[in-house]
Amino acid sequence: MTTVQDKGRVGWARYGVPPSGPMDAVAFRAANVLVGNNPTKAALEITLTGPTMHIAQECLIAVCGAAFDVWVGTLPVPTWHAVYVRAGQTITFGARRSGMRACFAISGGIALPLFLGSQATYLKGKFGGKAGRALQVGDQLPVGPPPYREPVAYAGRAWPQHQRPLYTPTPTLRVILGPQEDYFSPNAIATLLRSTYTITSESDRMGYRLKGHSVAHRGPTGIASDGIVTGSIQIPPDGQPIVMMVDHQTTGGYPKIATLIQADLPLLAQCTPGDTIRFRLIEVEEAQNVYEQTFAIYNT
Repeated sequence: MTTVQDKGRVGWARYGVPPSGPMDAVAFRAANVLVGNNPTKAALEITLTGPTMHIAQECLIAVCGAAFDVWVGTLPVPTWHAVYVRAGQTITFGARRSGMRACFAISGGIALPLFLGSQATYLKGKFGGKAGRALQVGDQLPVGPPPYREPVAYAGRAWPQHQRPLYTPTPTLRVILGPQEDYFSPNAIATLLRSTYTITSESDRMGYRLKGHSVAHRGPTGIASDGIVTGSIQIPPDGQPIVMMVDHQTTGGYPKIATLIQADLPLLAQCTPGDTIRFRLIEVEEAQNVYEQTFAIYNT
């Protein structure tokens, strides 16, 4: 389950096309920066099990996000580091020790044709990336011009430990209320904020379905369909929350009690079925400040 992703497909939601892009935007950007790329260059998102890749030209690589064992040839290499790879070497992913998804960036970035302005793979729509699907045995991926004349000189750089997300199988995720919090009583909102929810196996890049205390509607369980963003928390008639992720549908008819802040989406993206999460309410101004603190480093 490895796909090509870039910053996402921006500006097409009005036509029913979701943004796609990386589930863990922090790991994605960090991996690109480590190899000298623009933070939004196309890279690989690796889910649960990693691939084996043959590298045709010398390059820098970086793996960020979930903790995988990674080898270049027979040499184990660290994640969250820039690693030099010679032409003809093989990169192998071994055991996944924690997390759900890793980002694999290569100097120059993946260079496939754009679809609606992006290389991001949208699996349900079957477009973008490599033929709109996960990678298969024998696939070849072109790489753009390298940012460095001698990539070996830039190997060994590490992403600072204090700037890496604090991944955990039991995160507390920050939310802001709305836009339809008026469809729920204060007690129902309190239920959402005081409960622990388990991520179910019915979770993917479209959305994470949760199981726990039911959140009761104040009245109607449906609304006239309106817009959805990544992080929207829908409450269907059964009261079990659904958190919308990057391949979410663009409109929906379930009331949205709250919205997960962008800075905490990577923490949820690294959770696996069976992990548990909680929600904590914050205000919009705090969410904006956290966003700036989380992503400002990639703009310097």
